[in-house]
Amino acid sequence: MATVTARVDENVKKEAETLFKKMGLNMSTAMNLFLKKCILEQGIPFELKVPNKETLKAMQETDDILSGKIERKGYNSAEELFEDLGV
Repeated sequence: MATVTARVDENVKKEAETLFKKMGLNMSTAMNLFLKKCILEQGIPFELKVPNKETLKAMQETDDILSGKIERKGYNSAEELFEDLGV
């Protein structure tokens, strides 16, 4: 066996240990399961994404609407929406 040392946020570690304990696992066993799953999947066993420019723009626009920087638009009918969109 080899020893692995990793720096982890203390709260993340505590929450993970609590979760693993409920599952009957310790941190070492859980980490071994994760590493074996990575090998089996030949990658991280969950999807990792970085938002593209269009998504980042939409996220910023949503934040601006929610904060009141941009006025919200509303429509009374689909026809009003289509007219505003020019279709």
